[in-house]
Amino acid sequence: MQGRSLILFAFAMLAAMPAEADFRAASEAFRAGQYDLAFEEAAFEQTADAYAFRARTLLAKAMCGEADPPRILIDQALAEAEKALSLDPEHQEGRLQKAISLSLILRPMSIGDASKTGYGELSKALAEGVLKDDPENFYAHGFLAVWHVEVERRGGMIGAAIMGASLKTARRHYEEAVRLAPEDIGLRWQWARALAALDAKKHLREIETALQAAVETDPATDLDKVMQERAAQLLEAVSRKKPRDVERVALAML
Repeated sequence: MQGRSLILFAFAMLAAMPAEADFRAASEAFRAGQYDLAFEEAAFEQTADAYAFRARTLLAKAMCGEADPPRILIDQALAEAEKALSLDPEHQEGRLQKAISLSLILRPMSIGDASKTGYGELSKALAEGVLKDDPENFYAHGFLAVWHVEVERRGGMIGAAIMGASLKTARRHYEEAVRLAPEDIGLRWQWARALAALDAKKHLREIETALQAAVETDPATDLDKVMQERAAQLLEAVSRKKPRDVERVALAML
């Protein structure tokens, strides 16, 4: 049976908008969930910012579906992120979008196949590199929070030890992320989903707290609305279903 790989903290990272005036139309389209239009608006720019933004739009489109993201979109996003990094190897968003893309590639793989790629370690290294340059990058903190939880879920204590993952480190990253961005829906949603998939009974209080915060926050983008809807669905499952059933629900969600 194929395992479900690292669930990305993509949503939170994808929700950020580029500040440059050149991307105003693209940003507006992105906020409205018009990802094809957002891509087109930035299609003629050949800067690191533009390539990273295009990677962002492709990943947002991929993640908004109910099924596993189409591999073709992930490959295209990875290519755009790598173009950004070819122009600027230290580009923060380029590194984050590459980390997201790599993790999505791992998602349908078995544990054995995923471990052979080295993508799990590389995605972690990319996010940690961003934090080294920008310790207050809450998107990177959020990504790493979920990374540590997912590694423990899939690999157990031994696998987590080999990969250098721990719930203690996960919580440290999550707490810093929500301190920096208390109104970010994606932070709450992905943390709750990851914990619910790991052990819905043991982490019930944390799960409910995070989901409730996600549901009660005003969404700023169409992507926020998607995350909020999924948070509401999982919160309902938590209130109605047995822990093992909640875990299965969480595992099936993006």
